[in-house]
Amino acid sequence: MMRTTSLLAVAFLLLWAYGGAEGRKVRRLDALEYAAMSCRAHSASVTDYGAVGDGATSNTKAFQAAVDQLSQFASDGGVQLYVPAGRWLTGSFSLVSHFTLYLHRDAVLLASQDMTEWPVLKPLPSYGRGRDAAAGRYQSLVFGTNLTDVIVTGDNGTIDGQGAFWWQKFHGGKLKYTRPYLIEFMYSDTIQISNLTLLNSPSWNVHPVYSSNILVQGITILAPVKSPNTDGINPDSCTNVRIEDCYIVSGDDCVAVKSGWGEYGIAFGMPTQQLVIRRLTCISPYSATIALGSEMSGGIRDIRAEDIVAIDTESGIRIKTAVGRGAYVKDIYVKRMTMHTMKWAFKMDGDYKSHPDGHYDPNALPVIQNINYRDMVAENVGVAARFDGITGDTFTGICIANVTPGMTAKHKKYPWTCTDVQGMTSGVTPPPCDSLPDQGPEKITACDFPADTLPIDEVELKQCSNRINYF
Repeated sequence: MMRTTSLLAVAFLLLWAYGGAEGRKVRRLDALEYAAMSCRAHSASVTDYGAVGDGATSNTKAFQAAVDQLSQFASDGGVQLYVPAGRWLTGSFSLVSHFTLYLHRDAVLLASQDMTEWPVLKPLPSYGRGRDAAAGRYQSLVFGTNLTDVIVTGDNGTIDGQGAFWWQKFHGGKLKYTRPYLIEFMYSDTIQISNLTLLNSPSWNVHPVYSSNILVQGITILAPVKSPNTDGINPDSCTNVRIEDCYIVSGDDCVAVKSGWGEYGIAFGMPTQQLVIRRLTCISPYSATIALGSEMSGGIRDIRAEDIVAIDTESGIRIKTAVGRGAYVKDIYVKRMTMHTMKWAFKMDGDYKSHPDGHYDPNALPVIQNINYRDMVAENVGVAARFDGITGDTFTGICIANVTPGMTAKHKKYPWTCTDVQGMTSGVTPPPCDSLPDQGPEKITACDFPADTLPIDEVELKQCSNRINYF
């Protein structure tokens, strides 16, 4: 039977009952019901640690103190930190294992614009440098490393990155370090990020890296469509990931699958694999619904996406790589995708030439193979597909079946352009390029979609309930 209050909450109730004037402050009682990988035996509110939700008081020390002190319950059934209604200004803080951060529906975490409240980390080893600058990177707003069993969830509470502050510095070339993300976990296992709204991230929104067994569910991500690098969800060198029921409006790729950059990613050698994406809606006029790469130098394989909607988005599925990237993108399966108003339905770039430095290996050629797209419709499309492979390194095993991109009235003269690619199609209109010959209607089910179940789909959520007493 779950304990409904922590020892700490009981202590505060005693103070309220028996204390002086301060002890007679009226306490609130909130009841929480939510689904999670793990329920917690102990609960406390961030207000118990001096946090003030007025939108102006810095709560960075209060959040970190709460996490640090509550960590004593990690081995005793775990602990939940509750963020009640209010506007909670904070810089970066780090979570611990067996921990849940829960945001009330009217709670807003406001990212601080005081840069001293953002610790600086070394560059990721699979990248070799920061994305915005060669030096390190600012720690993400909600951060954790080497953790197990961590949940960031709520009743659709909000995390607001107040990104305009950072975007201006980026555009002005005034950043010494790479901008922070909103949520990042490194070297961690069993992570849930769910039922939140993420606004105006300084850069990427959700970034699990070097981690496994990750559920990202019911997330709304909103950023101006011209905001720089505000990718939605970026699984990076991760295994066993499930992304589902998310709505993303972004200035960059809605989901970007990554695994390291150039020679650093090759040396680190950790792929992203066993990834499920389903029931995703994306709006991103200048980027992709699902991007594979460009940082793919640890390898990307066994990606399964289904029931995807793209609206007013540059491309549906895009593979980005180049000479020097090495590794592979293979065993990619996408089905039941609907696209409305697209520049390209499909795109593959073999000349995405951005490198971390000049030391990349020109002989490191990527392997792109076994790419399967099926059962898709699109309307108001400028170009059905542009596939640019690499001379001497043909992209192979491309299979497209039962796909009908409806073209705009002013579409390009050639709806398909293909170089250095090889594969087959069936039931595709307008007719594809010669290197993807139509094999006839009998092959319309030829493009694979695996029938087996990945381990992350076997994870079942529990119904958790807590009562939180707080000032």
